[in-house]
Amino acid sequence: MQNLISELTRLYLPAGLAGDAAYADLLAQRVQGQSGVELRLAADGRTRAIAIPFRPVAGGLEAQHWTQLCDVANALQTELGLPAPAVSISGDSGYGLWLSLAVPVPEALARQFAAQLWTKYLPDAPQPDGAALELPPYLHQGTGKWTAFINPGLGASFAEESGLEMPPPTAGQAALLDGLHSISEAQFAHALKLLQPAPPAVQTSTSAPAPAAAPTAVIEDGLLLKDATLEDIIALLHSRNIEPTFRHLIRK
Repeated sequence: MQNLISELTRLYLPAGLAGDAAYADLLAQRVQGQSGVELRLAADGRTRAIAIPFRPVAGGLEAQHWTQLCDVANALQTELGLPAPAVSISGDSGYGLWLSLAVPVPEALARQFAAQLWTKYLPDAPQPDGAALELPPYLHQGTGKWTAFINPGLGASFAEESGLEMPPPTAGQAALLDGLHSISEAQFAHALKLLQPAPPAVQTSTSAPAPAAAPTAVIEDGLLLKDATLEDIIALLHSRNIEPTFRHLIRK
C-alpha cells in the first residue's frame, strides 16, 4: 500500500501535498474502496496531472477508443518527445491516459494541452466531454467495479470491459507506475509549441509580367525601319505588291 501511495504522490499529487499525512490517509482509504472519499489533483488552481478520457465511440468499431488512445500515446513519445504515459481502465467505460508533470501548471493550461493533443492527433473525433477522470485505483460507486492502471500491452483485451470485478493488487499498481517519469518543464513547453496550430499562409500578390515590347519593324536583311531611306521603303512595299501613296499634310 505504501509503495502505491508513494508512486501516486510522486507522479500526480500537487507538490504541496507530498508530505501531508491527512491527504495520504484519504488516498489510502480511496485505494481500499471506501466510498465518499474525494481527492482533488489541483492546489491553488495548479495541477501536475493531465488525464485524457477515451470512451467507446457511438456507432464506431468495437475497440476504436483503444485505437485512439494508442494513436495519442504513441504521438506523445515519437512526435512530442515526452515520457510514456500511464494507462487506466475506467470503472464505468473506456480508458484513461495519464500524464505527469514535474512542475504544476494552471488547470486551464492543462485542459488546453489535452484539447490540442486531441485536435492534432484525432481531428475527426469529437472532443471528450468535460467530465474529469478520477485518480485510480478506486471503486466506482455507480457500477461497483474498479478503476485501475493497466499494462498497456493488455489494453485491447479490456475494450469491452467496464472496469475490474476485483480490487487490483496494490503491489501490481505500484509496479506499473514505478518506471514512469514526469514531463519536465522544458519538455512541456516544447510540446506546447509543437501543438500550436500553424499560422495561415500569407497570400503574396505577384505582379503581372510586363507585356513584351512590340518588335521593332525590320526591313529586309535586318535593316531597321528608322534607318531606311524612302527608296528602301518603296522597294519593300513594291516587293509585297503594295503601291505606296504619299499625302502631304498641310498644317493650318
